[in-house]
Amino acid sequence: MIAERLGHRARVKSSLLQSMWQYKTLYLLALPGIIYFIIFKYVPLAGSVIAFQDYNIFKGMFGSEWVGFDQFRAMFEHYDFLRILKNTLLIGLYDTIIAFPAPIILALLLNELRLVLYKRVLQTIVYMPHFLSWVVVSGIAVGILSPSTGAVNHFLGWFGMEPIYFLGEESYIRTILVSSGIWRDSGYGTIIYLAALASINPDLYEAAEVDGAGRWRQTLSITLPALLPTIMILFLLHIGKFLDFGFERVIVFLNPLNTQNGEILDTYIYQAGLLQQQYSYTTAMGLFKSVVGLVLVLIGNYFSKKTTGEGLY
Repeated sequence: MIAERLGHRARVKSSLLQSMWQYKTLYLLALPGIIYFIIFKYVPLAGSVIAFQDYNIFKGMFGSEWVGFDQFRAMFEHYDFLRILKNTLLIGLYDTIIAFPAPIILALLLNELRLVLYKRVLQTIVYMPHFLSWVVVSGIAVGILSPSTGAVNHFLGWFGMEPIYFLGEESYIRTILVSSGIWRDSGYGTIIYLAALASINPDLYEAAEVDGAGRWRQTLSITLPALLPTIMILFLLHIGKFLDFGFERVIVFLNPLNTQNGEILDTYIYQAGLLQQQYSYTTAMGLFKSVVGLVLVLIGNYFSKKTTGEGLY
């Protein structure tokens, strides 16, 4: 029995090595990415241990005092934690409901264009904002929303409305954060969906047209079902970052007038961790975000497999 198991393991190992040698070029191409993830994603996971310590930068991880879950208790008992968590949840929810479908809709619209040159030019135009930094995006937004020289307030003035200081009122900051993300990233997000649309068999559309189905009916009956596996995979990846909205995306829009509704976990971690040097406390907060993301992915993957048969694993 033991000999059979050893023989089976040897055969599996030999088969694996043969497969790796056969596809050695592909493994070589993947090597930089693998090294990147090992160095910058997996090795830093060891640093999560300081969430359970009273970390001292001079003593290091091995010399700092263990405090168990004290940092997590301090996090949940913090007077401002619920407000910051609420902001993060609401912005993440708006981003999921409004921003996530935007690339899908844009890809469907671009796919309907029949003039190839016009389609390519339009694709290039909508892709371009993705390559702007958030500092540039915030500068553009500040210029457009300016109460004195902004285009939006000039437009409102035509209707006799008073100028609005959008970035100076907390009620607008969440809308600005989500809408600026849609403008910057929707065009780039269409790449995967357009590739999925290109793989749909044209014969399906021809058969549907013969049966009398219009473009809207073809979209509902052919295009969307064909896109569903891609949508579900990207949705699972999206909800994994539900609490990770992005520090640089928010900090450039914040000011003392809108912080009440705009401050999220990422910006608070920056202030408490780097500026106030509360390393263990903010590591606990980052670990909390990661656990929530993991749970959401596991739940989403389970329901995705039940409903569509597709999942991340």
